[in-house]
Amino acid sequence: MEKLATINIPLTDELKKFVVSQTGKGTLYSTPSEYVRDLIRHEAERKKASNLRNSIIEGYQDSINGNVVRFSGNLKSDLAKLK
Repeated sequence: MEKLATINIPLTDELKKFVVSQTGKGTLYSTPSEYVRDLIRHEAERKKASNLRNSIIEGYQDSINGNVVRFSGNLKSDLAKLK
């Protein structure tokens, strides 16, 4: 099992009430910690997706600008030509 680290985050009363309202009986999360961990996981996934989208756009831009290598059927060989 992965070792857990602790971070203490001060919240305003308004934010604390909101977090608490998202947890407990009748909600998706049993504890505030579980809720915050899920928010962090979602943000990490969002950033990964954003990076992937940016890489795809960069690839399209390369193609539009003619920065392409014809695929020979051997990806390793084709990538080596780029170096």
